[in-house]
Amino acid sequence: MEKKSTKGGEFIISETNYQDVFIPEEFDEEQLMIQKTCEDFLAAEVFPNLDRIDKQEEGLMESLMDKAGELGLLAVSIPEEYGGFGKNFNTSMLVTDAIGAGHSFAVALSAHTGIGTLPILYYGNQEQKDKYIPKLASGEWKASYCLTEPNAGSDANSGKTKAVLNAEGTHYIINGQKMWITNGGFADIFIVFAKIDDDKNLSAFIVEKAFGGITMNPEEHKMGIKGSSTRQVFFNDCPVPKENLLSERENGFKIAVNILNIGRIKLGAAAIGSSRKVLDQAINYANERVQFGLNISKFGAIRYKLAEMATRNFAVESAAYRAGQNIDDAYEQLVAGGTESAKAKLKSTEQFAVECAIIKVWGSEVLDYIVDEGVQVYGGMGFSADAPMDRAYRDSRINRIFEGTNEINRLLIVDMLLKRAMKGELDLITPATAVAGELMSIPEFGDEDDSLFAAELKTLANLKKAGLMIAGSAVQKLMMTLSKEQEILMNIADIIGSVYVAESTILRVQKLVNLRGEEACKGQLDMMRIYLQTAVDKTYMAGKEALNSFAEGDELNMMLMGLRRFTKVAPFNIKDARQRVAKQLIEANKYCY
Repeated sequence: MEKKSTKGGEFIISETNYQDVFIPEEFDEEQLMIQKTCEDFLAAEVFPNLDRIDKQEEGLMESLMDKAGELGLLAVSIPEEYGGFGKNFNTSMLVTDAIGAGHSFAVALSAHTGIGTLPILYYGNQEQKDKYIPKLASGEWKASYCLTEPNAGSDANSGKTKAVLNAEGTHYIINGQKMWITNGGFADIFIVFAKIDDDKNLSAFIVEKAFGGITMNPEEHKMGIKGSSTRQVFFNDCPVPKENLLSERENGFKIAVNILNIGRIKLGAAAIGSSRKVLDQAINYANERVQFGLNISKFGAIRYKLAEMATRNFAVESAAYRAGQNIDDAYEQLVAGGTESAKAKLKSTEQFAVECAIIKVWGSEVLDYIVDEGVQVYGGMGFSADAPMDRAYRDSRINRIFEGTNEINRLLIVDMLLKRAMKGELDLITPATAVAGELMSIPEFGDEDDSLFAAELKTLANLKKAGLMIAGSAVQKLMMTLSKEQEILMNIADIIGSVYVAESTILRVQKLVNLRGEEACKGQLDMMRIYLQTAVDKTYMAGKEALNSFAEGDELNMMLMGLRRFTKVAPFNIKDARQRVAKQLIEANKYCY
């Protein structure tokens, strides 16, 4: 059966059939072998050397990158014509997920394969791709990305770095300062963003370290990811051949935004792998640690933690690979329609930019939750620098800042949806108007559908109505000032993101039950219902806060009644469900979903 075409952001106004989504259980044998190669590499080369990596032993990270290059781990999504394997987007997500447990090494590899390489692959001309991509794919050259400046973080386009064409017209002379540059200490290639003359927007350049005029401060002392090279980079009359201008003049900001879409969803994937590793360690420790004559895994408070950690990671994983396949499907459709491959890669990811932002935010926040609870499971040992939670806890924190802060990404979720509605790409008005009309109607009472998933799908549909009601009312009430109401926008983003992750979880479990049968999926059914309860509670709290911020009087009372109606959910013994999930984890002595 042919898949239904899906548009980015459409999930909030339409239903998705479980048959149209991809779930991680569907990865084929070749993809699983690639995943196993990544895991084996971490076990052999990275985990035994974590202390040496964190001390930034000279040459160690570069040698690890070289070895990863020899195994092909830097070339999974690079086209075959440039020495890569040409695998699809979801396969590259799987690699990012598997390597995500690798702490600082994961950061170095992701920066190289993502923001360091993809600008050239997607925006470079043929000569640039022929020159640089094969060496980046093999690891012969290492890459970094120079966007952030001391006074230009989230507001990237305000950067002051300048590029001026020399009198001979042969080279751009770049002057400026960049900071927080990952891989800066050993990179051969820098993707540098600068403004040509007095341009309003950034341009992008491919800068080789060998060009000269590049100096650096010592390595930054960081809270976490200590083994990742992070430098301030100074460009002092750095001569860059004019043919190394990437794409067109003033197209740099667009390049940065589009590459960051990929970086966001990949960061979410890396967080999933890191979360899985921490969860395994927490389960192992809970099964070994004895207090009051019992393994602490027998105590309800610990079982609660393990089950909740597993549930949240399962949910984000469901969303990540659903979105990854959506990107792959959009790419295939664009190519079939005649779009050139590199442009199709960009357009397909841009189409799902809302989902990329959601996965970045939810993935990073789930990881932070899991490492925090991991410390708690370990108790006093969790606070010891000799136990594994110390590194996991510190390394996690950067992810809520990387690739745009989570606050910026929450604002973008709503902003991108509203802009698509204004352009006519998404019809948010019709369903929002229908929901407003439903508030004035008497609820229909009929025979309840008691089939498997019926109650969950009805609850999900109501959560979407709650989101449309609040977003539609906020737009109508605040109009041009809504963009300044960041707290309200973040409330709406919390509802939208919760809906997407909850729906992805339901669709995954529906598909699993269809493939394996209900009996074999009891743990997944429990996690789906646990997460849906959480999404309902989050929607109610965020919705109430938003409505109280801009509505008043009878209008407020009516919408609060509507919110309660749309967040009504059947009673469910969530404690027992968590106990059942934890029991499976403890018996397997690892994350087993």
